[in-house]
Amino acid sequence: MKRRCVWNGYKQNELSELEEISFIYRNFIDHSKTERECVKTVIGMARDNGYISLIEAKQQARGLKAGDKVYVNYMDKAVVLFLIGEKPVSEGMNILGAHIDSPRIDIKPNPLFDDEGYAYLDTHYYGGIKKYQWLAEPLALHGVIIKKDGTRSDMEIGEAENSPVLTITDILPHLGVKQAEKTVKDMVDGEKHLNLLVGNRPGDSDEGDQEQSVKRRILELLEREYGMEEEDFLSAELELVPAGKAKECGLDKSMILAYGQDDRVCVFSSVWAMLKKENVNRTACCLLVDKEEIGSVGPGGMTTRFFENAAAAILELTEPYSERKLRVMLSQSYLLSSDVSAGYDPMYDDCFEKKNASFLSKGMVLSKYTGSRGKSGSNDANPEYMAALRRLMDDNHIGWQTAEIGAVDVGGGGTIAYLMAAYGMEVIDCGIPVLSMHSLWEVSSKADIYEAVKGYKTFLDFNGMISLQEREGLR
Repeated sequence: MKRRCVWNGYKQNELSELEEISFIYRNFIDHSKTERECVKTVIGMARDNGYISLIEAKQQARGLKAGDKVYVNYMDKAVVLFLIGEKPVSEGMNILGAHIDSPRIDIKPNPLFDDEGYAYLDTHYYGGIKKYQWLAEPLALHGVIIKKDGTRSDMEIGEAENSPVLTITDILPHLGVKQAEKTVKDMVDGEKHLNLLVGNRPGDSDEGDQEQSVKRRILELLEREYGMEEEDFLSAELELVPAGKAKECGLDKSMILAYGQDDRVCVFSSVWAMLKKENVNRTACCLLVDKEEIGSVGPGGMTTRFFENAAAAILELTEPYSERKLRVMLSQSYLLSSDVSAGYDPMYDDCFEKKNASFLSKGMVLSKYTGSRGKSGSNDANPEYMAALRRLMDDNHIGWQTAEIGAVDVGGGGTIAYLMAAYGMEVIDCGIPVLSMHSLWEVSSKADIYEAVKGYKTFLDFNGMISLQEREGLR
């Protein structure tokens, strides 16, 4: 069952639209390198398209009606958009769910130290990274500092044209014989080697104490630029990411090279599809959450109940509320768990089973299950739902393919799908194939992003199916 290369079927107007979406996406991901930045960008886009906050909606004191657009911002770490449909919200929603966090390196709460005239920040990596990839690279520091009095300073170092970049050093090959003998897993020690180099120049007035002087100079710079004391690191959220912008990739400019495409390429595709809808039959929802890369735990993660609370608030504003009605509403919803898939890479063909792998430029990916080694941690979608989505995508001429995440026994991965399935709704993983996933610079196809936008827009018009809840009398 080979899938066609979607590039071959495009007309000139479709190619123009594809390039426009690609341009907007690159700008989006350049301004969304952290979760907070992503939430801010999404809310800005939503407000430009007529969305109002839940607080504003409640202040109107008129309830919500079909066509109304509402967003809920949760701690600046997660956001959910709702477009109210013609049918009662209690009959369920069509949900696009993606995660806004990406693998990175975080700054520790007590990070600043000096050693032999160099100043460093100590770090702790976040999510699954290959540590060696982060050495000898230009890096940027993004984040927020919250002082004891509650005042906030945003930080971005390494992105502007004249801004300095930061780096984590590596050993030269001439002296790296022992390093080269180690396995990739062990060649970089997370505690010893992933220290961020931030300074080397001593202060002007600290003669005789050069080591401490370099650290003091860094603290003086932080105080001058951000009003920050050393103890303010304790209540700072600082994230280390690759410095630089997303780029067109390939001599044919058919691909995009960018940091954080897992999973912000699905975030963008979902948001863009949502913003292009003005009217829907079933209420549409775009759910963007944090912490997926570390198990969906913690503030803004899918294991919290913020989505359930947001859905309850929307239900209250549209019709008489009951706890039972909320449970039925969630169980009658449909979800595309929008997360990237590992694109087939001929350079690493032994990691894939080709018949069940995704390929760049063959469209969006439907994955019946993810997980690893025996489908552990997976949502295994019902075949009835898969069949309905097959028909929906084919009838609307959407380029799509199916995939597993790697060969059996090689590995795998998980998404938020199984957490949403706990509500009893129909759930399937659906995303975009990516090369070099979890590296500093990941690769996607412009064509797959275009097909995902079309596919997600089509899904928001999905009118549902006879659900297990109806067949079993639970509705």
